[in-house]
Amino acid sequence: MRTKMKGRISRIGSYAISSSIRDHQQQPCITCTTFNILAPIYKRLSNEDQNCRESDCRAYWFGRNQRILDWLLYERSSIICLQEFWVGNEELVDMYEKRLSDAGYVNFKLARTNNRGDGLLTAVHKDYFRVVNYRDLLFNDFGDRVAQLLHVELIDPFSQCRNGDLRQEILIVNTHLLFPHDSSLSLVRLHQVYKILQHVESYQKEHNLKPIPIILCGDWNGSKRGHVYKFLRSQGFVSSYDTAHQYTDADAHKWVSHRNHRGNICGVDFIWLLNPNKYRKLLKASWSEAVFGMFKCLLRRASLTETDAFAFLKADNDGDYITYSGFCEALEQLNLTGHKHGLADEETKDLWVQADIDGNGVVDYKEFQQRIWKTTWSDQRNDLNDEDEDGFVKSSLEQTIGFSVKNAVLFPPEVEKGRWPENYSLSDHARLTVVFSPIRMPCSRLS
Repeated sequence: MRTKMKGRISRIGSYAISSSIRDHQQQPCITCTTFNILAPIYKRLSNEDQNCRESDCRAYWFGRNQRILDWLLYERSSIICLQEFWVGNEELVDMYEKRLSDAGYVNFKLARTNNRGDGLLTAVHKDYFRVVNYRDLLFNDFGDRVAQLLHVELIDPFSQCRNGDLRQEILIVNTHLLFPHDSSLSLVRLHQVYKILQHVESYQKEHNLKPIPIILCGDWNGSKRGHVYKFLRSQGFVSSYDTAHQYTDADAHKWVSHRNHRGNICGVDFIWLLNPNKYRKLLKASWSEAVFGMFKCLLRRASLTETDAFAFLKADNDGDYITYSGFCEALEQLNLTGHKHGLADEETKDLWVQADIDGNGVVDYKEFQQRIWKTTWSDQRNDLNDEDEDGFVKSSLEQTIGFSVKNAVLFPPEVEKGRWPENYSLSDHARLTVVFSPIRMPCSRLS
């Protein structure tokens, strides 16, 4: 069976999967793959005829998806998260579910709302996980986006990481955020991530879960320069690929993972990791900080200096302070409110409360500097404790299981150098696979 699979892989092309990924599977590690497989209903077969889609030609979409499955089953990742899965085609769904099930995976699919035709598929391998729970998350917003939440428990061969009755649990999220067709949708995308984190937080409280690793997978439709990236970093998440390659937040063009419909190449596919030893600020505080960051970005885009921005917020007020009405008017002028995709009234009031530090009903220049103009993101260090020679963290605190990032590979390999190969035809996205190694570490709490 293995020989046949290798033969099928060799016919796909000249690319080779990194041997280090396969080698790690012989060690007590887990692997996670995220891949936007480009739904046939969106794949154009002709630049001249924009209405000519792959979904109209069975031989094309069937063959391409068979090759995608060949690769996935050859890599045999412990976790597979797919986006743009064509849930509207029964034959394709059956093909994925049968081949994945036969290979030992437990599968969960979720369609986007309003019959958009595509959705998500998450598969976890029975050799590595026991599924504790599964939840759907429907945003019910512009774009009809959705997310999946899996609560799983690691099983053997990870017994050497056990510490008494300590359970090795993980929360896994798979999602596909809205594409930023224009700047007004940046807030929608930020809302989508906020809803995901709220959902995860609520689930943890509902089930009285102690801090456990959280892995967020998907097509985030935004780069390392964007507000979504900064928001997740402010909550303690790290980009697994960047961690593996020791890239910083400033290394925005070291790699790419997508060539979009405009012909631009960018890095948008991430596997985010939050370890239970991370000190996290309150989610609502990170959200407010993220929106203020967007607010400042829009003010600077309008070529306003710090002094000019304060004057803009003051509006016609004679005093040296900003009023709530002036604040609301500025938000509307910057297109952050006043439309169905904008901030809700309650969210605007929450922002005002955050800005009005002393609670006297106005925002003076010092408060404007602290909360609006000089918005800073939380410390973005990896915060991993020193490890002993066995890879286990030394600590006298309460212990739990976390992950270290051992390796991460993008396919095709050219994208790791920031280039998009013209002969790559599996998708308009690269496939990202990350190797994680379980380690013991101390628990943390929200800061």
